[in-house]
Amino acid sequence: MQDVLSGKLFTTRGGALLVGGLAAGLAAILLLVYLHQYRNSLESGSQPMSVLVAKSLIPKGTSGTLIGQKDLFQVTSVPKDQLKDGAISDPAAVIGRVAVGDIFPGQQLTGADFSVGTTTAIPTQISGRQRAISIPVDSNHGLIGQVASGDRVDVYVGFNADQGGVSQPVLKLLAPNVLVLQAPASSGGGGLGGGGGSANGNAVLRVTNRQAAEFAFASDNGHLWLVLRPQVDSRPTPPDLVTVATLLAGATPLKSGR
Repeated sequence: MQDVLSGKLFTTRGGALLVGGLAAGLAAILLLVYLHQYRNSLESGSQPMSVLVAKSLIPKGTSGTLIGQKDLFQVTSVPKDQLKDGAISDPAAVIGRVAVGDIFPGQQLTGADFSVGTTTAIPTQISGRQRAISIPVDSNHGLIGQVASGDRVDVYVGFNADQGGVSQPVLKLLAPNVLVLQAPASSGGGGLGGGGGSANGNAVLRVTNRQAAEFAFASDNGHLWLVLRPQVDSRPTPPDLVTVATLLAGATPLKSGR
C-alpha cells in the first residue's frame, strides 16, 4: 500500500507540485543559512582592529625606545582580515627591544620585527646628532662606585691656561646635564686623566656631535670632573669660569658663554 501511495505521489500533478514545493523550501532554507554565515564572515573580517604602522623608514638596529621617542609609528585601524600575524597594537610592546630588519613606511609592526627580550646596547640609545664618547676617569674625578648608568652629570674641565706668559689654573663647565650611558667601573691601579686616584675606568657619555670633539680634547689635555645631578628637581648649572682670582680674591666669576 505504501508503495502505491508513493507512486501516485510522484505521478500525479499535485504530488509533483508538493515535492517541488518541499524542495524549493529546503533550498531557500539552505540559502538563508549560507547567506547568514557569509554575512557573519564578512562582518568579522571587516571588523576594524588597531595596529602600529611605521610612519617612516625604521632602520635595522633601531631601538623600540627610540621609535617611541621619535614618533616613528602611528596607531591606525585595519580590517581584521588584513591584520598581520603578531601585529603590535601596544607601543609598550617594543620598549627595550631592537628592530631586527628594516621596517618600511606603511608596514605593520609585528613581534617578528623585533628582537626577543630587551637590550640596553649603547648604539640603541643615540640618534641624529647624538654621539657616545668614552672618557677615562679616576675615582677622584669620576665618582666611580657612585654614579650609575642613566644618571645625569655636569661635566667640568680643568686646565692650566697661559695668561700673559704665566700658567694659571682654570676650571670651566664643559657641559651640563649629560646622560651617563655606561658608568665607570672600578678596576684598581693608578688614575687616568690626571687623577692619581685608587681606581679608574671609562665613563660612556651621550653628547652632541659638536661636543664630542670638545670632550675628546678636554680629556686629552685637562682633567674632567663628573658632578652628579639630583634625580628630582634639578636646577640649571651656572656656566661659570673659576680661576684663582675668582676663588680667592672674590672676583665675579667669568661666564663661559654656555
